[in-house]
Amino acid sequence: MTPQDASGDSRWSDLDRPPLNAGALRHALVREGGLWSEVDVVQRTGSTNSDLVARAARGEAGQGAVLVAEEQSAGRGRLDRRWTAPPRSGLFFSVLLRPVEVPVQRWGWLPLLTGVAVATGLSRAAGVDTALKWPNDLLVTVGGEERKAGGILAERAGDDGVVIGVGVNVTLRQDELPVPAAGSLALAGAVSTDRDPLLRAVLRSLEDWYGRWRAAGGDPAASGLQETYAAGCATLGREVRAELPGDRSVVGEAVAVDGDGRLVIATGPGVQEPVGAGDIVHVRPA
Repeated sequence: MTPQDASGDSRWSDLDRPPLNAGALRHALVREGGLWSEVDVVQRTGSTNSDLVARAARGEAGQGAVLVAEEQSAGRGRLDRRWTAPPRSGLFFSVLLRPVEVPVQRWGWLPLLTGVAVATGLSRAAGVDTALKWPNDLLVTVGGEERKAGGILAERAGDDGVVIGVGVNVTLRQDELPVPAAGSLALAGAVSTDRDPLLRAVLRSLEDWYGRWRAAGGDPAASGLQETYAAGCATLGREVRAELPGDRSVVGEAVAVDGDGRLVIATGPGVQEPVGAGDIVHVRPA
């Protein structure tokens, strides 16, 4: 009998995109004293972020819960943008963190921390050079062109929790890209597109960085996070346009990421403006 997913389609219909092995992932990631407390893999859902926020609200998920979907029908990015991809073509997952040891004002570093962790894990496991676009896009190079292959979305979960969602295009082909500016690890020449080791590498990297950050009380400098993020941030040194709330925009050179995780833009001689939220457009190459 052929395994079927919830839609009735064969789970094995695309042999280039085998399903994740939930049991093996749990065995590799859930351990005594570790961060990850449970790993659930579902065939299809609307949004892993929405599901995990709801589970946390019902008291059904604790720190270290990981929810992975083979397919998302209503995946969300920043600014309520939709994130769509074929089944089993990427990594679509959310994690629940409760950084109670860290002052709330430093929680804004969590999306940036996740970006560092994802980029580090994928560079090691997929052999692809990755870069970060402030605040939370993962960039790869395809045919000499910079393209977005992933994104991160953080949402509060009650008073003491944060759910962080990650979406990464792994095996998307050129004709499957949602927009021409998108990319995937496969198109960037990844040495491996096996999602099981890729997900393990990303979650282990996230556990490592989260542990360092918590041990430093969320201090981005003491934990090494601020320096590492800046080193891998493709936005710094670029001419950028920041589209801000209220239909305001700021144009200038991105010169730093400050201690609050904000992008500092030099708009003129001696004039710098920190940007905490907004859509960043890279106006010219570095």
